[in-house]
Amino acid sequence: MSKFFQAIEPELRTFIERQHIFFNASAAAEGRVNVSPRDRKSLRILDEHTVVWLDLTGSGNETAAHLRADGRLTLMFCAFEGAPLILRLYGKGRTIHRGSEEYAALLAAHYGNAEPPGARQMTRLDVDLVQTSCGFNVPMYDYSRERDTLVRWAEKTGPDGVEAYQREKNACSIDGLPTGLPEAIDQMRAEAKLHPGQ
Repeated sequence: MSKFFQAIEPELRTFIERQHIFFNASAAAEGRVNVSPRDRKSLRILDEHTVVWLDLTGSGNETAAHLRADGRLTLMFCAFEGAPLILRLYGKGRTIHRGSEEYAALLAAHYGNAEPPGARQMTRLDVDLVQTSCGFNVPMYDYSRERDTLVRWAEKTGPDGVEAYQREKNACSIDGLPTGLPEAIDQMRAEAKLHPGQ
């Protein structure tokens, strides 16, 4: 049976932190619905109503476009081992761009100031509802290891190559909605010229 909570309670936080993967779903008012898998190690629970994850450069940037257009965001965690459970976090999301003061503060406070190669942005979810359900039909899986393909690609491509890729492939959703990423890159470069060495 489903249960609803107004916040991420301690036992729910423990469940989230034990997972290896989560999924995010987003949509604009019209167009396609996006669902993306994410590695849980990129996610931080800031408090009982707020989560954030550090997003690496990928083949698309649908979530950023949908958040800019609409803001609705759902995260889902499933127990693939142990007791069955599905947990969903509902709320409003927004993108936090690299180079912004908020990004730098979160990186320092919650990621040890360590930015992986290919870091693109952070995504923040302000949680207004938490739901759990049984998960009785979710299959059991054994966790093996994390993939390092994306990080190796970013290292090989280099910062300039990653930026060029982001400008070409991550500027719009598949429905043509803007992500705001090229403008954020331009802003970061302008700030770097104004304040060299920072």
